Amino acid sequence: MKSRLLAAALSALLVAAASPVLAQNAAPAAYQSAVADPLRPADEVARDPLRHPAEILAFAQIQPGQRVADIRPGAGYFTRLFARVVGEGGHVYAFVPNKTAERENPRADALVAAYPNVSRVNGDLDAMTFDAPLDVVFMSQEYHDFHIPRFGVDVTKMNGDIFKALKPGGLFVVIDHQAAPGAGNTAVETLHRIEGAQLRREVEAAGFVFDGETSAVANPADDHTLNVFDEAIRGKTDQFVYRFRKPG
Repeated sequence: MKSRLLAAALSALLVAAASPVLAQNAAPAAYQSAVADPLRPADEVARDPLRHPAEILAFAQIQPGQRVADIRPGAGYFTRLFARVVGEGGHVYAFVPNKTAERENPRADALVAAYPNVSRVNGDLDAMTFDAPLDVVFMSQEYHDFHIPRFGVDVTKMNGDIFKALKPGGLFVVIDHQAAPGAGNTAVETLHRIEGAQLRREVEAAGFVFDGETSAVANPADDHTLNVFDEAIRGKTDQFVYRFRKPG
């Protein structure tokens, strides 16, 4: 009897070792717990059906103990979720650009006050540094803005600095509003959209390897002609979500 039990236990261990999915079984529960965080504002919770937060957390491979930078976090929709998932052993950096710090710092400071594992970092987007190597850099609906001339950002250098800030194997995850095929970055100011293919070229030029995409927030009904703030499409734009990996 003991030998049969031992054999069964060893078999179970071998199966678990052979399956990374089994080793990550705890992650979905952590994502659902983060989504259920009672500190999340009601207006953010109301956006969940369109933003699919648990799916985005899974795609970004956010895990307990990680260090995550949320670039220009706004009111903190994703920052709150990251803080809950990475837990006490992890840290979330709410990076607020110097250019918009006056109006955005108070919102970042509110996140710091609510979550002890969140800190605010200010700096230039094309000179980003952090006090420790990062596991994930996350940017939601912001990348296109940094091509707008008034932001004064060297996007090539920004991507290079993100590459340097990440650990080998670290991830750069980008969500943005899809532009029409062939638009490149020509609609960043008029429509606040960027073509996914253009963004891929720019990020891969910094040394990143494309690591996957998800259609979690795609909308095939969006014909890419409207400004993303137009009430006819606001909140329902066709968005791409790309994951890039730093080799190593």
